[in-house]
Amino acid sequence: MTPLRKDRTMKTLNELPVAVLGAGPVGLAAAAHLLQRGLRPIIFERGVGVGANLETYRHVRLFSPWQYNIDKAARQRLECNGWQAPANDGLPTAGELLDSYLSPLSKLPELEGALKLRHTVVQITRQGFDKVKSRGRELAPFVLRVAGPDGERDYLARAVIDASGTWSNPNPLGAYGVAALGERELGDRIVYGMPDVAGTQRAQYAGRRTLVVGAGHSAAGTLLALAELAESVAGTSIVWATRGDQLARVFGGGEADGLPARGQLGLRLKALRDSCKLELHTNFRVTGLQQEASGIRVVGEHPDGQQDVISGVDRIVAATGARPNLELTREMRVRHDPWLESTDALAPLIDPNEHSCGTVRPHGHRELAHPEPGYFAVGAKSYGRAPNFLMATGYEQVRSVVASLVGDMAAADSVQLDLPETGVCNTRLAYDGEAKEDKGCCGGPAVDASAACCALDEAEKAKGQSGCSSLSACTPRPKASACCA
Repeated sequence: MTPLRKDRTMKTLNELPVAVLGAGPVGLAAAAHLLQRGLRPIIFERGVGVGANLETYRHVRLFSPWQYNIDKAARQRLECNGWQAPANDGLPTAGELLDSYLSPLSKLPELEGALKLRHTVVQITRQGFDKVKSRGRELAPFVLRVAGPDGERDYLARAVIDASGTWSNPNPLGAYGVAALGERELGDRIVYGMPDVAGTQRAQYAGRRTLVVGAGHSAAGTLLALAELAESVAGTSIVWATRGDQLARVFGGGEADGLPARGQLGLRLKALRDSCKLELHTNFRVTGLQQEASGIRVVGEHPDGQQDVISGVDRIVAATGARPNLELTREMRVRHDPWLESTDALAPLIDPNEHSCGTVRPHGHRELAHPEPGYFAVGAKSYGRAPNFLMATGYEQVRSVVASLVGDMAAADSVQLDLPETGVCNTRLAYDGEAKEDKGCCGGPAVDASAACCALDEAEKAKGQSGCSSLSACTPRPKASACCA
């Protein structure tokens, strides 16, 4: 056989589509940017429709208004087809985001023709190359092994934008990264994520004792919905368990939060905690579940090794976050942060061990790149196990990545990320037991539901790792009483 010349190989490679994994907000935004740049996308979505993850929590009202939820390239394409954008300051539910934005976007002919629903990507590699072989691999197309309605098939692509997210791969209930003893056996009593406890799934929670495990926004929303249910249905009781005792991040920055709805979520949760209408267990690390006559017996361990028990639980909601599926890229040369499993270069900007500001320093294709040329993880998957990802971050990520794919490096490197601050930042002090909740807020006025103090040392400021602005000194205030603690 006559060897392919390099120029002929590159011409063939450039004729292939760019594969986009996931038809959620960031995946469809990536497709819109590819089209805008004259590239051909092929979009693989494992669900029966676009935004499959959003569908599982369509009842949840988002705390980011429409202005942060619509990608610019997608908006332009929609408006050219007569679409009317919702008011910028409106707060959509996940279902409204799906029905009013993602669904119309996916039905545009140029996107609908590129979309493959019920197609799950199970592996990505290079044509003719395993992970070990180096010479010439950058000239080889990507091969995506895809399981579809008609079985498995291989697809070729010139580049891969992985926006598959993490939502469908939840963390276990067990506190040490693995399932708690008995978690799998009692799986039919556990829900991961944000069930519609006050709506479509009301019957499963009304009049029952529900344990919510977690200290993030998903846990907060579920706890507040259960409290609403408890007001109308006698016998409904709520138990809240957190692995740590620093609740500052979930209570948030209150009035100082750049997203008012996010600030109010924290204020309402703090008020619920202080109202004694729930049973709170802090420093409770779930290790085992046992079925008893009175319900589930949940065994936990405190940091000092002392055992604790929550008894008589009927249902459990595990709001313990999610993690990326790294098996997809087993045969690819990828580099992940050792503990966050995020893109390696992005980790210092988002590591919750160091800080948890709502803003992140602008980043694009360079921070998202891997040693495998042409492969980029974007969206929530780029964050790995780190929380606090916002859609607007993903939109700017894909804009930069797509610009780099066409060689427009000036645009690719000109990253502008304008995100609202939470009004609260946590540094490593919060994990060393030195920072306490209910102190003054980062860069804003002290409020009753303020959180951990933002006192970054000069080294952290110099590294630009906090993402905060207008950092101010903090004045401790007396801790509010917690009669249910």
